[in-house]
Amino acid sequence: LRESDGQRTEKNLGFHALFDCAACDIERVKSKANVRDFLAEMVREIDMVPFGAPYIERFATHDIDKSGISFFQMIETSNISGHLCEANGDAYIDIFSCKEYDTRLAQEIIEKYFGPAKVTLRFITRTA
Repeated sequence: LRESDGQRTEKNLGFHALFDCAACDIERVKSKANVRDFLAEMVREIDMVPFGAPYIERFATHDIDKSGISFFQMIETSNISGHLCEANGDAYIDIFSCKEYDTRLAQEIIEKYFGPAKVTLRFITRTA
């Protein structure tokens, strides 16, 4: 809520979907090419505009329980990010944008590219 001339008004600044995905297909989780294709389709299908190339890297290679790909795609209205765990296939994918988007379509795309056994969605409307 923002204080303005003694009046309190609510202003939506963004829409933040957090997808917690359990037991995804390990081979898909380990594939940078799959992540790249996923991001390209996600950006296009939820009608966003990419800003630059995605950042996709494998981290924590020294620890099998923590290793996996992390990714980040800036979009002109914010970003799409994720962290994929190679040990168990769990994936944590966030979409934050000040432009509204279809979370059901986003979940379908996640399911198509990663094949999770279960998806839990939390959705937050960001305000200031």
